[in-house]
Amino acid sequence: MSVGGTPPPAGGAAQGAARAALPLTPDASPPWLRPLVDNVERMPEAYRRRLPADVLALITGKAVSALRGSGREAAVLVLFSGPESAAADGGVPDDADLLVTVRASTLRHHAGQAAFPGGASDPTDDGPVATALREAQEETGIDVSRLRPLVTMERTFIAPSRFHVVPVLAYSPDPGPVAVVNEAETAIVARVPLRAFINPANRLMVYRGDLGRRWAGPAFLLNEMLVWGFTGQVICAMLDVAGWAQPWDTTDVRELDAAMALVGDQGGAHR
Repeated sequence: MSVGGTPPPAGGAAQGAARAALPLTPDASPPWLRPLVDNVERMPEAYRRRLPADVLALITGKAVSALRGSGREAAVLVLFSGPESAAADGGVPDDADLLVTVRASTLRHHAGQAAFPGGASDPTDDGPVATALREAQEETGIDVSRLRPLVTMERTFIAPSRFHVVPVLAYSPDPGPVAVVNEAETAIVARVPLRAFINPANRLMVYRGDLGRRWAGPAFLLNEMLVWGFTGQVICAMLDVAGWAQPWDTTDVRELDAAMALVGDQGGAHR
């Protein structure tokens, strides 16, 4: 995992690329990422698979209602990094990673949550790819000219913030340094090893106490963060679609506050 460091200056070619948006180039993905890129249309089914029928109906109803309301557009960057070549067994390289942030605890929406870098669209953005790149640059200092946007995923409604979010899947063999740019917005910027998300020992189901166990969703308990909610759902779906997921205990269901209390207890690096 890479955390901290000095971010590159946000200017010049990188800033221009973020505003104008780089083109989607699915063929630029490395071989080990192809199972996900080539099957991205299966993401919606995988995303909803673990939701009870009544919960899914309620979420869908809220999304349809929001389409007639004042929902805002947003995008997030789902950035995989790692070598071009696959592991010896043809699978994910040991040093492949995923860029994740933890939002500042003082924010109005989703405070303290692990999330992909991203945010609301700007009138000057040329679509969701531009939004995702610009927001990632602003949050992590990443040089977006080193990134290859591959495909976009299904637009998803997030009820608490009323955002319609488009995840933008991207790849870079070497994204360069990343760091917290604004501590008022971001607490942690991390390139988390993909193996930490694949490891069954790090997986559980989490629910908010006020909603009840039927609303439990997939989560990942790492040494610096608990990845749950929308971000946890997307990562879980990606593991399933790409064929990277290993059997894990879906009966390990915990209330959110109890799970958050375990963050940092593992010690050491992400497993």
